[in-house]
Order: sequence, then C-alpha cells, then structure tokens
Amino acid sequence: MLGPDVSAYLIISAFLFATGALGVLIRRSPLIVLLSLEIMLNGANLALIAVSRHYGRGDGQIFALAVMAVAA
Repeated sequence: MLGPDVSAYLIISAFLFATGALGVLIRRSPLIVLLSLEIMLNGANLALIAVSRHYGRGDGQIFALAVMAVAA
C-alpha cells in the first residue's frame, strides 16, 4: 500500500471530528453549528474510507459516499 499508514488517516479523522464537536458545543450560531457538523461528518467519512482501504473492501467507501449524498 502506497502512502501513509492507516493510523495517520485515523489521527487526522479524530482531529477533524474533535474540531467539529468543539464547534458544535461552543458556538451558538446555527450556520456555524451546521458547518461544524459537516466537519464532523468529513472526519467520520475519512475514517470509513481509511479503514475500508486498509481491509481492501469497498463497503466503507460506498457508505461514505451515501453519507455525503445525504448531507448535501
């Protein structure tokens, strides 16, 4: 497998999710809360795709695509 290890992607994913959760908890503006939720979804999607790629299956990628379609 070329590129960084799956743990690097999971660390970035956790950072994105934590940043989004912090934005949801701190901010009161509905627009900022929605943007923070989108950051949380992006972190979760990155984790799904990284684990899916690690195991060589397409389930996580398909699920991440479905989440992006619903979030849009």
